[in-house]
Amino acid sequence: MSGSPWGNGGNDRPSGNGGGRRPPNIDDLAGQFQDSLKKMFPGKKIPGGNKPILLFGIIILGIWLASGFYRVLPDEQGVVLRFGKYVNQTQPGLHYHLPFPVEKVLTPKVTKVNRIDVGYRSASDTGRATSVSDVPEESLMLTGDENIVDIDYSVFWIIKDAGKFLFNIQSPEDTVKSVAETAMREVIAKNGIQSILTEGRAQIEIDTQNIMQEILDSYDSGISITQVQTQKADPPKEVIDAFRDVQAAKADKERAQNEAEAYANDVIPRARGEAAQILQQAEAYKQEVVALAEGEASRFLAIYNEYRKARTVTQERMYLETMEKVMADINKIIIDKKSGGGVVPYLPLPELKKNSGN
Repeated sequence: MSGSPWGNGGNDRPSGNGGGRRPPNIDDLAGQFQDSLKKMFPGKKIPGGNKPILLFGIIILGIWLASGFYRVLPDEQGVVLRFGKYVNQTQPGLHYHLPFPVEKVLTPKVTKVNRIDVGYRSASDTGRATSVSDVPEESLMLTGDENIVDIDYSVFWIIKDAGKFLFNIQSPEDTVKSVAETAMREVIAKNGIQSILTEGRAQIEIDTQNIMQEILDSYDSGISITQVQTQKADPPKEVIDAFRDVQAAKADKERAQNEAEAYANDVIPRARGEAAQILQQAEAYKQEVVALAEGEASRFLAIYNEYRKARTVTQERMYLETMEKVMADINKIIIDKKSGGGVVPYLPLPELKKNSGN
């Protein structure tokens, strides 16, 4: 029975009102495809039946070929596998690979920061705060001074090479966790407990990150450690109260020492300053007395030398200078013996000076 798939005899379009262009005839398309095949394969017999099945196969083939297109997002890397073997790595963008099952693509996210907790597990309860459970077999470690420390920490890592990450290590998270434990135990074994619990934690994080990266690079894992962050570092819970008492006693000791040093730093410099001041005053008094004595001695020697040269003149001069000093502030009356024993009138200059001052 011949006819169009619309089921209305020889009509080339479905029944109904209105005109328009008629849709393409499937039989005509199938015939054209057979003619093309005959030209491509001369001498071969191309079956004329089952034309819809042939067209369906062509459509399926086109869909299968189109399935090879894929897109890699900005935070991903594309890893192309051919029959399960790694052959190529692609960057973000639109790409094409041979359709399945010949090739397939894996697109792990390489910018996502992954986190692994070591020594503890956190679980968020619905409507309540996050609960934390301790894992002693992971957190208890031996320090360099033969003490035990309970340390919890988190490791943050990203994928830096997707191909190596997918095929060089079997279980990435377990590998990172095992490497983190190994590196942390190595670093803790080189440090004392006091440093671990106080100012040395930052350096411990850096050293652990460096050791982890060296180990993972030796595995050619394609993983980059971005940070190691300690959550807590305490003595074991069985002795933590006694340890805190010891720490409190050490803190009291250090405080008392600091107070004593501060008092000594205040008193000693002041005492040294006072001693230096006394010494300077004594030295100044010494120099003053010596200089005065030397001056008196020089003056005496000068007078003595003049006395030896002219005794009478020197005696009279000494007498007059002495009388001048002694009688400087006394009212004086001069009597001349040669004037006949009488008092010589004089002008009282000092009295005039006093009166003019008033």
